[in-house]
Amino acid sequence: MISNQILQNTIDGLKGITRIDLCIIDTEGKVLAATFQNTENYVKAALAFVESPADSQVFLGCQFFKVFDEHQLEYILLANGDSEDVYMVGKIASFQLQNLLVAYKERFDKDNFVKNLLLDNLLLVDIYNRAKKLHIDTEARRVVFIVETNREKDGNELEKVRGLLGSKSRDFITAVDEKNIIMVKEVPDHEGYEELNKTAEVLLNLFHADVEQEVHIAYGTIVNEIKEVSKSYKEARMALDVGKIFFEERNIVAYSTLGIGRLIYQLPIPLCKMFIKEIFDGRSPDEFDDETLTTINKFFENSLNVSETSRQLYIHRNTLVYRLDKLQKSTGLDLRVFEDAITFKIALMVVKYMNYMESLDY
Repeated sequence: MISNQILQNTIDGLKGITRIDLCIIDTEGKVLAATFQNTENYVKAALAFVESPADSQVFLGCQFFKVFDEHQLEYILLANGDSEDVYMVGKIASFQLQNLLVAYKERFDKDNFVKNLLLDNLLLVDIYNRAKKLHIDTEARRVVFIVETNREKDGNELEKVRGLLGSKSRDFITAVDEKNIIMVKEVPDHEGYEELNKTAEVLLNLFHADVEQEVHIAYGTIVNEIKEVSKSYKEARMALDVGKIFFEERNIVAYSTLGIGRLIYQLPIPLCKMFIKEIFDGRSPDEFDDETLTTINKFFENSLNVSETSRQLYIHRNTLVYRLDKLQKSTGLDLRVFEDAITFKIALMVVKYMNYMESLDY
């Protein structure tokens, strides 16, 4: 349950204070963490100690201790030395490990609850009953963040985010798959979406310290009851996908900023193909040459302003008009007419969406 890294950090800290070497071995004889070499020499003795009725003993110049999770034997702890001081340090270390087991078990129970909550695996009555048992506030304002990294998590990713929030945080950090870290964040009454975006930026900077990491962060809307947390999670997932399709330049995407992309994302592909065929008579907008696409995009960026677009493209106004006339002849759409421009813009977004969905099939 506790990662080997946490165990190693724990005994490294204890050694730093006491100057006594420690080693943790599981009940199957696997060395999980150690502050000294040649630990394999003690594995056989540790396995024999597992079968012993004693809770501690001295063997091979080491103090052996049993660490229990409730009544289940979890670890064998070795403290290097056979003096009374070593015995005392070993007992302190055993106590520390036992407390860690209790803390992680409580976190595990909450983690399971939050995972099932996100995935809609709980009945309404179970949500409130389990939340009460786990001392989780059911009426706090919350929002769900998803952090997607470009490599599988090795345990450090979750601990990074947990370390950022601090031990007294009422937020929950978990994962429901190999790619994403999920944070269910409690939002104070005085905070809104501006503060949420700042939180997303802090998370982004946390991972951007690693230049190999490609990070995308998305978050849903603020909900007021625990039963609605799954809604915010679904919104965050949609924001993550829609952001990749229509906002490639953004690392942070909020569900509330998706605009028309949210609607297009929910269209069935056959309907999209029918729309493109009707508008362009079988031709796709992404088949236009780079010059035409650059002209179209710049024209949209400048709110259909011919003069400003020609200035930014460093071309004569008449050249731009010629290009727009040429596009009108090939598509039947005049981008200088608002209704035609809207149709063309939506068509471009639909093609982007179709291409993205097709890429997922390969």
